[in-house]
Amino acid sequence: MIKNTQTDKTKQRRKTGFQIFKYSLFVLGFLSLLLISFAVWIYFSLFSGPRPMEMNDFHPFRSEEAKTQYLAFEKKMAKKWPVLSEERLVRTSFGTTFMRISGPIDAPPMVLLPGGGCNSIIWNANIEAFSQNYRTYALDNIYDYGRSVYTRELNSGRDLSQWLNGLFDTLKLGDDIRIVGYSYGGWVASQYALHHPERLSHIVLIAPVFTVLPLSDQFILKMVMTLIPLRSLKSKMVYESWSDLAQMGERGKQIVEDRIDYYDLSLKSFKFKQPVNPTVLSDLEIDHLSIPVLFLVGEHETVYNARDAISRLNRVNSQIKTELIAGTGHDLMFTHTELVNRKILEFLKE
Repeated sequence: MIKNTQTDKTKQRRKTGFQIFKYSLFVLGFLSLLLISFAVWIYFSLFSGPRPMEMNDFHPFRSEEAKTQYLAFEKKMAKKWPVLSEERLVRTSFGTTFMRISGPIDAPPMVLLPGGGCNSIIWNANIEAFSQNYRTYALDNIYDYGRSVYTRELNSGRDLSQWLNGLFDTLKLGDDIRIVGYSYGGWVASQYALHHPERLSHIVLIAPVFTVLPLSDQFILKMVMTLIPLRSLKSKMVYESWSDLAQMGERGKQIVEDRIDYYDLSLKSFKFKQPVNPTVLSDLEIDHLSIPVLFLVGEHETVYNARDAISRLNRVNSQIKTELIAGTGHDLMFTHTELVNRKILEFLKE
C-alpha cells in the first residue's frame, strides 16, 4: 500500500513537472513571438523606406506626404518666431543649409546652433534679444531635422566643422564670429572652436551634451528608448529633461507638449540616419580653447552633474567662464530666458 502511494506521488510529480515544462515552453514561445513582432514593428517604423543617402524629390524625408506634413507643422511653429527674419537656403559641399537671419545688416555676426532633434525655431525665446545688436543666423543643422538638406554623410566633429566653415565662407562672415550652441549644438560649437579658432570672437556653450562630461548610462538608455515609435516614451524623456519648465503653469507645459509633438512628427517624417556621435573633450583639447568661452548650465541638469562639469572646466582651463543657473536644468533657455540672455550678451561685450 505504501509502495503504491509512493508510486502515485512520483507519477503526480512527473505529471506536474511536465505541465510546468509545457507551460514554460508556451510562455517562452509567446514572448519570443512578441519580441519578433516588436522588432518587425520597429524596423518598419524606423528603418524601412528610402535609405539615408538615396536622393529623390522628397529627400531627406521618407516620402512626399511626410515632407508635406512636416513643412505644414513647421509653418505653424514659425508663427511663434517673434522677429522679422529672412529665410535663406545656402549651398555648401555637404548640402543646402536653411537659416533664419535677423538683426542689423552691418552688425557683428552671431551663429545659433540648435540642440539635437531640434531646428532653428528652438531659439524663439532668445532671438529678439540677440538680434538687437547682432546679425543672427539661426541654423537648421545640416544632418538633423529641419529644412536643411544633406547630400553627404557626416561622421565626425571635423565634418561638422568643415560644413560650418564652408557656410561661413559663403555668407562672408569673416573672422569675428560668435557661436552660441545649445545641447548638441554646444558640442558642435566646441568642435568648430577646436578646428577653426582663428575665425571666432567668442563661443557660448549652453548645457552642451558630452563635451565636458559623458552622459550617464541611464540617460543614454532613455534616449535610445525614444527611438521606439511610442509617444509615451518621448513624452517621458522630454518631461524629465524639461521638468522645471513643465512645472511653470500652462504656458510651460504647452512648450513641452509642442516639443514632444515636433520630435514625434520628425522621427516619423525623416529618413533614419546615424547622427554624428558627440564626444568628451580631453584635458588637452579644453586647455587649447584659447578664445573666450562661456559655459552655462542649470543646477538641475539631467545629462550630467552640473557642478562636476564646472569643476572640471575650472581645473583644466581657468580662462573659461562658467555660470551655474539656479532653479533650472536642461530647459534653462525657457525657464530663465531673460537671465540667460543677459549673461550671454554681457559676456559677448567683454
